[in-house]
Amino acid sequence: MLPDPGRYKQPEPSYPFWRNNMGEFFLTLLHAATNTHILHLQSKSFAEHTALGEFYTELPELIDNVIEAIQGLNQEIITYPPDYYPPLDNGLDELLSLKDYVEENRGSLPQNSEIQNEVDSIAKLIDSTIYKLKFLR
Repeated sequence: MLPDPGRYKQPEPSYPFWRNNMGEFFLTLLHAATNTHILHLQSKSFAEHTALGEFYTELPELIDNVIEAIQGLNQEIITYPPDYYPPLDNGLDELLSLKDYVEENRGSLPQNSEIQNEVDSIAKLIDSTIYKLKFLR
């Protein structure tokens, strides 16, 4: 007798699809902290080294704040995909790409003002770091 083919089928997630997008959104931000840390360590420019150092130091707390607020709002824990993307060639390209990603994907988060204000803090950190990388050499 052959085994039931449905036996190995992955169960449908119990959370809505948009919650998975939230996990992807935050995982991307968490990886950005790691990636900018790597680029900080590889930089031969003191200005880039300093700007990226400030960025990767401040970003994790901002991410933590918004994740905890959403988990409190929804009263459930966000799940995360097992993905990773490596850093781009330099800090400016990494931050410009991250800026676009945040702008395009922040809609996957709850639209409550307290949540979007926290995302605004992340966007502000990205923007100010782009300024430092582009103009303060």
